[in-house]
Amino acid sequence: MAETAKKKTAGKKKTAAKKNLVIVESPSKAKAIGKFLGSRYRVVASVGHVRDLPKSKLGIDIENDFEPQYINIRGKGDVIKMLKKEAKAANKIYLATDPDREGEAISWHLAYILGIDETSPCRIEFNEITKNAVKEAIKTPRAINLKLVDAQQARRVLDRLVGYEISPLLWRKVRRGLSAGRVQSAALKIICDRENEIKAFVPEEYWTITADFKKDKKFSAKLMQHDGKKVVIRNKEEADAILAELRGSDESIGSGSFIISKLTETERRRKPMPPFTTSSMQQEAANRINFNTKKTMMIAQQLYEGVDVKRSDIAGLITYIRTDSVRTSEEAKAAARDFITSEYGDEYYSNNFYSNKKKEVQDAHEAIRPARIDLKPDDIKDMLSNDQYKLYKLIWSRFMASQMSPAVYNGVTADIMNGDYLFRATGSKLKFDGFMKAYSSNKEDDNLLPHLEQGETLVPEEVKGDQSFTQPPARFTEASLVKALEEKNIGRPSTYAPIVGTLLARRYVQREKKNLVPTDLGFIVTAMMEEYFKEIVDTGFTADMEDRLDSVEVRDTDWKDIIRDFYKDFEKELKNADEKIEKVEFEDQVTDEICEKCGKPMVIKHGRFGTFLACSGYPECKNTKAIVKSTGVPCPVCGKDIVERRSKRGRIFYGCSGFPDCKQMYWDKPVNEKCPKCGALLVEKKSKKVKYACSNSECDYKIYRADENTQE
Repeated sequence: MAETAKKKTAGKKKTAAKKNLVIVESPSKAKAIGKFLGSRYRVVASVGHVRDLPKSKLGIDIENDFEPQYINIRGKGDVIKMLKKEAKAANKIYLATDPDREGEAISWHLAYILGIDETSPCRIEFNEITKNAVKEAIKTPRAINLKLVDAQQARRVLDRLVGYEISPLLWRKVRRGLSAGRVQSAALKIICDRENEIKAFVPEEYWTITADFKKDKKFSAKLMQHDGKKVVIRNKEEADAILAELRGSDESIGSGSFIISKLTETERRRKPMPPFTTSSMQQEAANRINFNTKKTMMIAQQLYEGVDVKRSDIAGLITYIRTDSVRTSEEAKAAARDFITSEYGDEYYSNNFYSNKKKEVQDAHEAIRPARIDLKPDDIKDMLSNDQYKLYKLIWSRFMASQMSPAVYNGVTADIMNGDYLFRATGSKLKFDGFMKAYSSNKEDDNLLPHLEQGETLVPEEVKGDQSFTQPPARFTEASLVKALEEKNIGRPSTYAPIVGTLLARRYVQREKKNLVPTDLGFIVTAMMEEYFKEIVDTGFTADMEDRLDSVEVRDTDWKDIIRDFYKDFEKELKNADEKIEKVEFEDQVTDEICEKCGKPMVIKHGRFGTFLACSGYPECKNTKAIVKSTGVPCPVCGKDIVERRSKRGRIFYGCSGFPDCKQMYWDKPVNEKCPKCGALLVEKKSKKVKYACSNSECDYKIYRADENTQE
């Protein structure tokens, strides 16, 4: 009886044993990590930050040496209550937030709320969410890194001072709802400066002269030199004079001898690019798979936190997504070597070394790479969404290519003389594909020259001149803006997506196709910032500030010293700007639309959620309505106009203006042309191949871009 009682008591104690608590940011991350750690651990999510500066006020005690006034975030009460309850019941607590400055700050705030000693071994981190990485991290907890915390605080406080001190000024002087920011304003100035360059650009005429030949195959040679000097042809008269000399009595072909004076054969090696950093991933995703920066980071976060691919031992598919480093672990390099040699052959592997552009780059974690090399994208394609597959394939292929041999080309250059005129033809052939086996850029066709011999005489089929004009610099796309920000050391990769989003949301810039074009409002705000807050928009100052902020982490700089130095001049600038900036008055744009309530013309107004029509008789008449963009296509159901609309989530669609009586709608823009197969409207497609398609989902009729007469 006594033994039975002891066993029952022991069983109760065993059942009541406290678990170890692991706190992460996101529920999906918690779910993945929970699988690895087993029943002895309880994994919960803080759902991001739990403590921050207040939204309703500055939240920085300037008089008390810029001390931040943190509060528990409104709406997080239930989460904090849950975390405290779990912490009280736990044997040991591990803070497993992301392995960067922001993640370290979240752990620091969690430690404060839960009463954890920040110097105790409570912090764990891992660069990838895999079983081995998580279990190894649990074995080596550490104290919270206060240098990382201070580096985050420095940025947070500085950005709050700039944003919360200048933005109200813009509200009073320009328009409510505007904002300024330390990085945002510098990025906007870069976009505005480029637009000014484009406006001021004066195109210059120039001409090129080419000779077309045929020997087994057609090829062309371009005029390069005359009498040993580079040829620059500025106008038609100069081009005609040279052509007349080359052609002689013949109007199209050269009458003189075209003799191959020199043949040069070279071998060109093209090296692979390093694995992705956050910035290069954003740029490549924009250029290759047409993802904007926000979408790229969202999908990458999903791949990092864990995708259910129906295998118990798999969670995160890629390593941590916020990194400036191109470093790769030795384990990952070894796994890549084994895969490459077995899949492609020994000659495809190369022990490549990549160095970071900045010496003091945040190198705590690796470049972005697949967490498991053996998980080929096509093997798990049916387990991923289409967007997840596209980005995973891009990351997997780029990493594999980074560990592979260079591609090798055989190149031939032919110098062809006609008197004192030198023409040049070039050709190349891919000899060894190397890394392009895994990551070919755009398909590169061989540009071969026929077999030529030195001293050989050629007869041209035609010698012609072509007029061209110099082009202005291109407008920024999201990809090229990210590249410019990185090159100028403005902001950090994790901030690039929010910057672009804010510029668009504030209507400082607008998208025209893929280009970012500054609006009048963007120019006004930039001009004001340039005059009164020159340092904020100065790229040199902003880059220097980034280095100083980094020094908090890498050189133990006191973060408050940076804030003090900045604020002493900034405070004077604020006072000066408030006194001197006059209220900007915007003239309302009068439209042809007539107010149906009072008969006065409607004008275009700018509100928090975009432009809208308002009666010019305000405040006597307060009639407003949305601006409707007509497609010019009649509704096939009721005959009224089909207009552009926007869903609750911001997605553009096309619906009948007779809504709600007529609910006809299309996700793609309809055109005023009917399908010859079924009679439904055709719609425009954004596909590279398909230009138009039938709007009827049961009809497969298409018109292709390559040949608009090719139809199905």
